[in-house]
Amino acid sequence: MRAMLFEEVGKPLRPVRVPVPEPGPGEVLLKVHACGICRTDLHIVDGELTEPALPLIPGHQIVGSVAKLGEGVERFREGTRVGVPWLGATCGACRYCRSGRENLCDHARFTGYQRDGGFAEFTVADARFCFPIPGGYPDLQAAPLLCAGLIGYRSLVMAGEGERLGIYGFGAAAHIVTQVARFRGWRVYAFTRPDDRAGQAFAREMGAVWAGASHERPPEELDAAIIFAPAGELVPAALRAVGKGGVVVCGGIHMSDIPPIPYGILWGERSIRSVANLTRRDGEEFLALAPKVPVRTEVTAYPLSAANEALDDLRRGRLRGAGVLVIDEG
Repeated sequence: MRAMLFEEVGKPLRPVRVPVPEPGPGEVLLKVHACGICRTDLHIVDGELTEPALPLIPGHQIVGSVAKLGEGVERFREGTRVGVPWLGATCGACRYCRSGRENLCDHARFTGYQRDGGFAEFTVADARFCFPIPGGYPDLQAAPLLCAGLIGYRSLVMAGEGERLGIYGFGAAAHIVTQVARFRGWRVYAFTRPDDRAGQAFAREMGAVWAGASHERPPEELDAAIIFAPAGELVPAALRAVGKGGVVVCGGIHMSDIPPIPYGILWGERSIRSVANLTRRDGEEFLALAPKVPVRTEVTAYPLSAANEALDDLRRGRLRGAGVLVIDEG
C-alpha cells in the first residue's frame, strides 16, 4: 500500500510502499478514504511531541470502511464506514480508566503517534475506539469531526455555562466549536493574529459576533475563553478578557510556555484548565450532536502525496477551516 512515513524530525514525510497491515484480535483493518490534517500532526513531525513510535505513519482523523475484522470483533461488519480519533487504545485498568477518565490513562496509545495512522491506504485500529460516522457527512467533511470537532466539543464542555465565549486561534477546531457554541446559545468573539484579516472574516462568516486581534479587548467581558493557538502568551490575554468566575480553557496538546501571570488577573475565581485528549463518551455525544446543529466543516483537500504541502500550509496559517488528505473516496 502507499503511505507517507515519518522517520526523523526535521525531514519531510517520505512516500513509501509498505505491506498492508493485518488486524489482530479486537482490531479492524480499514480502507482509508480520508484523513484530516491536525496541528498535533505538526507538533509530532516538528519534534514538539517527543515520543513518536518511529518509523511512523501519522494521521488521526481517519474516515474509512472496514475491510477485515480481527478475531473477536462483533461491533462492525465489513463495509461499515467508521472514524478513528486520536485516542487509539487505553489499558482499562488504571485509576483514570476506572473512574471514567480514560483520556488520562497512564498507558494510552495514540493514533498517528504510537500507533500507525491514516496517511496511508489502509490502517489498523482497535475496534473499541472507532466511531460510526453520522449520515449526511461525506468522507472529507467527516474527517475534521474526529479531532478538531471532538477536542473543540470537550473544550466547550469545560468552559461551562455562559453567554459570551472568546476563541483564540481560528482554525479547524474553532470553526466547528463556533457552530456548536452558537447552537447552545453563546455569543462568540474570535481572536486571531493581528494581520489575519481573512481569518477574522471567516470567523464572522461562521457566526462570530466580533472578530479582532489577539491583543485586543472584546467589546464586552467574556464568561469563558478557549485557546486553540499554541501560544502561551495568550493565557494572560484571555484572563484579562474574562470576567470574575471566568474560565480559560487551553485546548491544545502542546503550547509554548506561559509567561508569569499577575495574581490580580487570576483573582476573582477565574480559572485555567487544560484539555487532554478525549474519551469515547465525548465522541459519542459530539457525533450525535453534530447533525443536529448541523455542523458544517470547511475543508481544503489534498492528495496523499501532498501531505508535506498540507502540513506546511497548516504551519504557515494558509488553511481556511481544515485540511484533509484524500486517500480513496468511498
